[in-house]
Amino acid sequence: MENDINFLNHLGERLFGTHHLPEKPSEYGVVLGHCFTCTRHTGILREVGAKLTAAGFHVLRFDFSGNGQSEGVFIETSYTRYITEMEAAANFLKAFGVKWLGFAGHSMGAAISVLAGTRLSGISAVCAIAGCLTSMDPTRIFSQDQKRQFQETGRVEFVSRGRQLELDNRFLNDMLSHDMLAAVASLRIPLLIVHGALDDIVPADQALKAQSVNPDHLELFIIPGADHFFSQVEHRDFVALKIADWFTQIRAKTQ
Repeated sequence: MENDINFLNHLGERLFGTHHLPEKPSEYGVVLGHCFTCTRHTGILREVGAKLTAAGFHVLRFDFSGNGQSEGVFIETSYTRYITEMEAAANFLKAFGVKWLGFAGHSMGAAISVLAGTRLSGISAVCAIAGCLTSMDPTRIFSQDQKRQFQETGRVEFVSRGRQLELDNRFLNDMLSHDMLAAVASLRIPLLIVHGALDDIVPADQALKAQSVNPDHLELFIIPGADHFFSQVEHRDFVALKIADWFTQIRAKTQ
């Protein structure tokens, strides 16, 4: 069963999400974070949510502030803000009796999940799907003209997924304040990285580099033929099943 829900972030803004409820009562839950400029409704998050719920987990996929149905202004986007919103989402599930919590996210949501997993207590496992976990270059998605505009004015306008959006130096400075590779290396809970071999947005060598800094706590699966969004149905199905099986195994080891 799925319910549309909402909860408040630390600024009192209303965040909207979808709560997947397992058939039987459960004390286990996973929060899902979406990619940059995306929403909770991306295909890979829908599939992961469905497979985790079938495996007995509460799942909450939600829109970060400034995205989807959630309140907030996109220009105020920051990693720090979204880490705090992951905590608010976790607290929402705790109100349903969830005691064992995991984080998972796609692309930017993967980075947020890892950072939140290092900073918040009580998180048992993290899964990073096609995440940028090493070098941080937020301007890579901009054209040369946009990069020039950003350098000259500290602001940039761009169109993503049909939305006219704007960012400024606050986003860049906040992003660069987070050392992703150090966060991966410091993680002392299980981390699963799933990446497409043909990812042309976040190359798979970033996943390999992340694996090298924390091999004792990290499992890596690179999916042959898969792109950044796991656009093919068979890739999404395989990845979602793998993630659900992994969380189930970690749950059995840590409960």
